[in-house]
Amino acid sequence: QVQLVESGGGSVQAGGSLRISCTASTSSACMGWFRQVPGKGREGVAAISAGGGRTYYADSVKGRLTISRDNAKNTEYLQMNSLKPEDTAMYYCAAARTNDCYSGSWYNPRTFNYWGQGTQVTVSS
Repeated sequence: QVQLVESGGGSVQAGGSLRISCTASTSSACMGWFRQVPGKGREGVAAISAGGGRTYYADSVKGRLTISRDNAKNTEYLQMNSLKPEDTAMYYCAAARTNDCYSGSWYNPRTFNYWGQGTQVTVSS
């Protein structure tokens, strides 16, 4: 069992930046970030393979959000720049059992086996 703990959420004005982090209790394979707003399903934001060599992004965040990881710290990050009010959501860290993330499945919550408790990001206009 892998425990995931997110941190770094908060409130920011549109155009601002935030970095959220997720620390795993053990080394993890493919990891990702999802977000969810009330009344909607969980949306895949970004994913990164075990070695960090492959990354995937939702079209809505390309060029603004960057996923990265530090395997020595068992931690993944999501650097969020040029934030928009529509980025407001609960952000969840996720980890899969497989080392690779795949272009056809990274955005599907069912790809991931472990989840953090979520951290709120609020962007005001």
